[in-house]
Amino acid sequence: MENYKEIARIIKDKGYLVAFTGAGISVDSGIPAFRGGQGLWERYDPMEYAEIRAFHRNPEKVWVMLREMAEVIFRSEPSPAHRALGELEKRGVLKAVITQNVDGLHRIAGNTHVIEYHGNHRWLVCTSCSNRVPLAPEVVGIRPYPRCDKCNSVLKPDVVFFGEGIPMMAMAQANEEADLCNVMLIMGSSGVVYPAAEIPYTAKSKGAVIIEINVERTPFTSSIADYFFQGTASEILPRILADMG
Repeated sequence: MENYKEIARIIKDKGYLVAFTGAGISVDSGIPAFRGGQGLWERYDPMEYAEIRAFHRNPEKVWVMLREMAEVIFRSEPSPAHRALGELEKRGVLKAVITQNVDGLHRIAGNTHVIEYHGNHRWLVCTSCSNRVPLAPEVVGIRPYPRCDKCNSVLKPDVVFFGEGIPMMAMAQANEEADLCNVMLIMGSSGVVYPAAEIPYTAKSKGAVIIEINVERTPFTSSIADYFFQGTASEILPRILADMG
């Protein structure tokens, strides 16, 4: 497709590419998006299961959902889109990945500069002493919920719950990369979750070319996207990579 060659040329010529990814990129990895017919929010009210005060009130209840999420993450593997981003970093073109996802798949696929805006579910953090431990089946299986091995307080996934702020370092790094990039590749983001959705607008305001790959049109499509490809990132990004030679 002609446009793939054009995008490949733009990415190579511009030289500073940043990817901005959302849940859609991980659907091909076996992780359903939170929203939509197969999403967790269809079965679990997010205000009861993903809000930080609800977690503190009843961690045993919330851990029912968190165990289900953990099982999905244990089974997941990087998609062709994740692999393509890993290859783009190896080639020195992709400078950073800013992700709204908490599945940790970008790192598994080989990306090293990953800004996990909403945290990483592959780690658990103590709600009292901030001790971090890797997510593991033997830890997740503890009933009624996992406890810290240092202070015995409840553990939670090291992710941003509703009612919590975005980590300052992640926010600062994301804003810096949005300022620096001259091409931003949006993939799998609905463009409705803030403050993360502000990041591509920042890149656009600094003069970046915005390339969007999504199965459906989003608020980005009509407002800032210079190029829009309708389809999955796993289908389209490897084709662009192939045209880069």
